[in-house]
Amino acid sequence: MNALAATNRNFKLAARLLGLDSKLEKSLLIPFREIKVECTIPKDDGSLVSYVGFRIQHDNARGPMKGGIRYHPEVDPDEVNALAQLMTWKTAVANIPYGGAKGGIGCNPGDLSISELERLTRVFTQKIHDLIGIHIDVPAPDMGTNPQTMAWILDEYSKFHGHSPAVVTGKPIDLGGSLGRDAATGRGVLFATEALLNDHGKSIAGQRFVIQGFGNVGSWAAQLIHEAGGKIVAVSDISGAIKNSNGIDIPSLIKHVKEHKGVKGFDGANSIESNSILVEDCDILIPAALGGVINRENANDIKAKFIIEAANHPTDPEADEILSKKGVVILPDIFANSGGVTVSYFEWVQNIQGFMWDEAKVNAELKNYISKGFKDVKEMCKTHNCDLRMGAFTLGVNRVARATVLRGWEA
Repeated sequence: MNALAATNRNFKLAARLLGLDSKLEKSLLIPFREIKVECTIPKDDGSLVSYVGFRIQHDNARGPMKGGIRYHPEVDPDEVNALAQLMTWKTAVANIPYGGAKGGIGCNPGDLSISELERLTRVFTQKIHDLIGIHIDVPAPDMGTNPQTMAWILDEYSKFHGHSPAVVTGKPIDLGGSLGRDAATGRGVLFATEALLNDHGKSIAGQRFVIQGFGNVGSWAAQLIHEAGGKIVAVSDISGAIKNSNGIDIPSLIKHVKEHKGVKGFDGANSIESNSILVEDCDILIPAALGGVINRENANDIKAKFIIEAANHPTDPEADEILSKKGVVILPDIFANSGGVTVSYFEWVQNIQGFMWDEAKVNAELKNYISKGFKDVKEMCKTHNCDLRMGAFTLGVNRVARATVLRGWEA
C-alpha cells in the first residue's frame, strides 16, 4: 500500500470514529490547490534544461498552509499528496495555526552546480510567488533542500513583495532563522519518547535504542537520547549499519560521520547487514529514514517494545495490525516528528513580531507543545477506545473538521 492509500485509509478510519458527515469527509480529503509549473534554466555550459516544479496545497481551514520543498529525481505526486495531507493533520495535532502543503522539483540536486541550483530555485519562486506567502503558504526545507535554498526563495519572493522573512522557515540564522531549528525534529522525538515512556512508568535512561537513519533527525535524536542516558545499540544510514550491544559512543560516531560521510567503518561498533537494523534486539526502535520500511515482511521479526516514528509513514497498515497483536506500542509520525514544524511555527512567529527568542526559550516552548500534544492524543485514545495512531488522527481530523464547519466551508 503506497503512502497516499495508507494516509487515506487512516483518515477514513478516523472520520468513521468521529462520525463525520460523508460530504465533510470528502471535502477534507480533496486538496485545496495543485500547482504544476515548468522551470527552464540555462546550465553553466549555456544549454537550456527544463524541470517540472509543483506545490500541493492541501488545506487552510486552520491557517496558512505549511510544508517542505524537496528536490529529488523521483518526485512522486501520490507521495507528495500524502505528505501534504499528513501535514494538515500534523499541524492540527501539534495545535499550531497552520494547514498542510508539500512540493518540490523533479531534479537530482547532486548533478547541479550551486549556481544552477540557485537559478532553478529562483525560477521556481518566480512561477509560484503569488501562490505562496506569509499568510497563504509557508515553505520549508525537505529532502535535497536546505537553509540556503530557503534564503534564495526569500530573496526572490522579496523582489515581488518586499522584505518578507516569514515567507519561509528553516532559513539561515543570519536571515531570520530560529535558534534550535536544526535540532528541532530530533529534540521533538526525544520529548515525545519521554512522554510515552513516562506514561508507561519508564524513563529514557537505561533503555536500549536502535535508530534507522542518521541524517539530521536521526543524528540529533541519537545525540540527545545519549545525553539523557539512553543506550544506542545499533544505527544505520545509506552507507551501512553498525552495532554495539554495550552502547555506541554517539559523539565519536557523529565525528566519524562528518569525516567519512556515513556510519560505515566506525571502529567503536561492528558492521551488520543494513536490512537487519529494524529487527535488532532493543527496547525502542526509531525509524528516522524512509517511508514504508516496516511492512508485513519484517513486522513479525521486530523485537522492540516501542516504535517512535521519526520518519514520515515508516509503518504500513498491515505491519500496524501485526505489531498491535504483538503488543508493540507505536508513537505515530504525525505526533512523534512534529518538533520540526512546531519550531518552524516559532520561527514564523519571531519573524512576524520582529523579535527573536534565545535557544532556551525555543526548546522550553517545544517541550510544552509536545507534552500537551501527548496528553491530547491520549485523551482521544480514551474517548474513542483506540490506539495512539488513531488517537492522533482523530485529534487532527477533528480539529480541522471543526474549523471547516465553523468557517462555513462544509459542502
